[in-house]
Amino acid sequence: MLYAILCYNEEDYVGAWTPEEDAIVMDRLGKVQQGWADKGKLGPVARLMPTTAAATLRKGKEEPLILDGPFAETKEQLLGFYIVDCEGLEEALDKARELAAANPGKGCYEIRPVALFMPGGPLSP
Repeated sequence: MLYAILCYNEEDYVGAWTPEEDAIVMDRLGKVQQGWADKGKLGPVARLMPTTAAATLRKGKEEPLILDGPFAETKEQLLGFYIVDCEGLEEALDKARELAAANPGKGCYEIRPVALFMPGGPLSP
């Protein structure tokens, strides 16, 4: 079963890291990722650029409205995500715990099962 682990944190906190601090965190996360990759459990990983580089397309009754920024409803922004192959939710939660231990700050991790959609192919849970 594939799970998405969505990584949230306060963007101002993460954005205040020096390049050296960022490199230390990325090195710790890289070690976690390598362990998963060695076991064949790691899928795509993405680190998202800051919300200042984002845009939102909001649907309504008229033409879609394009807005600057993600306009999240919380103080925590989605900073990136992992796709991991797990036997079940408990294993996915264990992986999120590993990320939490490697990544400083408060933040949170949202763990959700993934259904892949391949154009012309089936949904697979």
